[in-house]
Amino acid sequence: MEIYAHRGFSGKYPENTMLAFQKAYDVGVDGIELDVQMTKDGEIVVIHDERIDRTTNGIGYVKDFLYKQLRLFDAGSWFHDCFARQRIPALREVLEWVQNVDKKIMINIELKNNVIDYPHLEEKLLKMIEQFQLEKQVILSSFNIRSMGKVRQLHPTIHIGTLFAGVNESAIQSTKLVNAQAIHGDLSFVLSSEGKEAATQGMKLRVYTVNDAKVVPLLRNAKVSALMTDFPNELMAERCET
Repeated sequence: MEIYAHRGFSGKYPENTMLAFQKAYDVGVDGIELDVQMTKDGEIVVIHDERIDRTTNGIGYVKDFLYKQLRLFDAGSWFHDCFARQRIPALREVLEWVQNVDKKIMINIELKNNVIDYPHLEEKLLKMIEQFQLEKQVILSSFNIRSMGKVRQLHPTIHIGTLFAGVNESAIQSTKLVNAQAIHGDLSFVLSSEGKEAATQGMKLRVYTVNDAKVVPLLRNAKVSALMTDFPNELMAERCET
């Protein structure tokens, strides 16, 4: 079972920053999960929320800022003063880093387009992944099933994970509809009869967000392919012990 760092090593470092990604890489994770929005001038940036209020010292929507404006905000002090120099990364910055690290890792890019419709986000994203030649190291996911359908139309083979919250009886059907290879769900889904059926049908199951090592045996029994955690150091240690 693979271990992905949820928004990087977000339990100890400010989420979705280059520092959080590097620290996750340093503890040996198999992959990193991150979130993308798009700026006013069309730059794909790594941030979870549609607004910058929670994780920066700024106020407003990502979509209303130029990228050069977003870079001026402090994306670390909200977590701790010692991280004051962290900035909102551009996705291209992350992909360049992935391309240059010694160990190959997977990157799960979640398209945060279920609240705001970012025009041509899918096309821009796929073009960038192709430019960096990382098609085999990227997983694309979203709660927006239509967006995942568009990704599949644009790219017949790139790895897709459909995202669901809770136990959703239409998860398997929706995943088949967009020809996705995986379902990304929470603990309740992967341990449900629907999760078991998805695994039986050959779909990969990835679960978010697991921070309690005690549930790891349950996930193994449920044939979960990967778990996402805020504390990859602890879950990596658990994997080594077992």
